[in-house]
Amino acid sequence: MAENVNQTTATEETVMTKEVFKKTFWRSFPLQACFCYERMQNVGFAYQMVPALKKLYPDKKEASEALKRHLAIFNTTPAIVSFITGAAIAMEEKFKKAKDAGEECDEESINAVKAALMGPLAGIGDSFFWGTFRIIGAGIGASLAAQGSILGAILFLLIYNIPHFLVRYQGLRIGYKSGVNFLAGLSQGGVIAALTEAAKILGLVVVGSMAASMVSLSTPLVFTISGAEIVVQDIFDAIITGFLPLCLTLGTYKLLQKGIKTTTILWGMIIVGIIGSVIGIF
Repeated sequence: MAENVNQTTATEETVMTKEVFKKTFWRSFPLQACFCYERMQNVGFAYQMVPALKKLYPDKKEASEALKRHLAIFNTTPAIVSFITGAAIAMEEKFKKAKDAGEECDEESINAVKAALMGPLAGIGDSFFWGTFRIIGAGIGASLAAQGSILGAILFLLIYNIPHFLVRYQGLRIGYKSGVNFLAGLSQGGVIAALTEAAKILGLVVVGSMAASMVSLSTPLVFTISGAEIVVQDIFDAIITGFLPLCLTLGTYKLLQKGIKTTTILWGMIIVGIIGSVIGIF
């Protein structure tokens, strides 16, 4: 009985009520709405913190001072920002209780923790969301769209956004409950590095399959030597299936690395394709 009462009291005292959780979750989406190159996503991050800070600090002056703390430079992958938001709210709650108890606390350490977390988590977020889910969704969606199916657009959005919403939602909960300890445990145990590497490998596999299945390039060249016909395309296929599409993909990637504009590359492909078709190379 006493244990249940204590749990109920702890639940009542927590700042992360269902209402605050819901408001914070939806406020995480416009993270980059006020993006600037000086402090990047700081305004968006502060906007997320407003519901929790209002509940923690009924006094407007104290709430204003707390909000200013979160206007420091901040930048991470938007899909995983809720992990850091949850941890920041938990720290704000901890410091508020310490302050009310007359204890000394370094409130600026919240920004130090945010700065320490945003880099490693951005590495995971970029690898999974930009380098894996987006590419898989685009590959499946583009192949279906090329066949005239509306499922192409629908599946692209679902493949990217289902894990996106789940990570945002659960990230806020985990970040608040476990906070820095959970994220630090992942980092120290090598889980972050392993997940990042796995996402990179998966992304490369998907890109490779897209190059083979969605890039179409072949040659009709046939040579006759001593009465025997030699089909050039068969030679390429004997080396590796999709050899010419692979060469085109790698060549395009190399040009992009050198800083050549995508529009220039596209026009170059069109011109070379027309000339090659006229003279019978492609």
